[in-house]
Amino acid sequence: MKTYDFDEIIDRAGTGSVKYDLRKELFGTDDVIPMWVADMDFRTPDFLVDAINKRMEDPIFGYTLREDAFYESVKAWMKKRHDWNIEKEWVTFSPGVVSALSMAILAMTKPGDNIVVQPPVYNPFYFVVEDNDRTLVRNPLILEDGRYRMDLDHLKSVINENTRMVIISNPHNPGGTVWTEAELGQLGKICVENDLLLLSDEIHSDLVARKFRHTPTASISEEIAQHTITCVAPSKTFNAAGLSTSAVIIPNTELMAKYKRTLNAVHVGFGNIFGNPALVAAYEHGEEWLEQLLDYIGKNISHAIGFIEKKIPQITAMEPEASYLLWLDCRKLGLSQEALCDFMVREARLGLNDGTMFGKEGTGFMRMNLACPLSVLKKALANLEAAVNKLQA
Repeated sequence: MKTYDFDEIIDRAGTGSVKYDLRKELFGTDDVIPMWVADMDFRTPDFLVDAINKRMEDPIFGYTLREDAFYESVKAWMKKRHDWNIEKEWVTFSPGVVSALSMAILAMTKPGDNIVVQPPVYNPFYFVVEDNDRTLVRNPLILEDGRYRMDLDHLKSVINENTRMVIISNPHNPGGTVWTEAELGQLGKICVENDLLLLSDEIHSDLVARKFRHTPTASISEEIAQHTITCVAPSKTFNAAGLSTSAVIIPNTELMAKYKRTLNAVHVGFGNIFGNPALVAAYEHGEEWLEQLLDYIGKNISHAIGFIEKKIPQITAMEPEASYLLWLDCRKLGLSQEALCDFMVREARLGLNDGTMFGKEGTGFMRMNLACPLSVLKKALANLEAAVNKLQA
């Protein structure tokens, strides 16, 4: 068994990295540890690189079809990792999960239709609704006992004759909540009863902590499956977001036909010539790497939460049930959101996500990306401790 080195420090500055090379623009200085955008500082695994190198041996980079291996690898991965039996015919393509959400909205709704999101949530959910001239309806989550839960009574109250769709993050970003089968079943029932389409962003589904289990929304029942579009990708799991290759799973043949028409209309169906073999390699050879990654991320999460509880009690870290993202409740610091963001940059020298990016419900919060070598995380936490101590002095 090969052992992967997640302690390796890789200098990403100057590589066109969004995470590193936008520090000056986003935070006003390069002198911050970037722990914001959700990619990892770990080397992309060798089996993905090998697959890309093999494809590069072909002397022509022409238009390329997705072969059966693309669809079969998605099918096998869903069964192996999530105990979800899908059919090859349910699988199609998108350059990214956000692109898939946007194309589904274009395909299944019309301008002015109401689309529900559940803040605080991944901020592109807002963009794909409003930038496509649909009406955004908020169904805020409830933070209770260190975990988010859906407010389904409120959801029922905001559904009307103009409501067409609900978009969810499963597992949840930024809070890391792994929605249970019961929670998803109740949500799905509401969607079925009201003939609503359910868009389920499941890009973090492979990054579930050991003691939890991801439930694909569409796996709960045939009725719910017929109302659900599921978006997955190897990009978060295997640190390959730049390959722009995602899979969209649509059991409903009518919805699939509508989605494909839009995919073809915007002419992005060919995808990335290197992304296709990389996806296949990830899903065919990635389990051992993923298991080691989950162990490492789990240790980083435990270290960060333990450190914050012991040395920075003014901040509460929600323990993520999935992902490598830590949702920090900083409200006890008594700072305005603008001051909080400035404090993280100027005093703690950390480049984090402003909680209000995810909705006004994120006021007083910051999001920290823990997918980095432990040595980097330790430095970041030491910076944060020193800054809070100075603030409280």
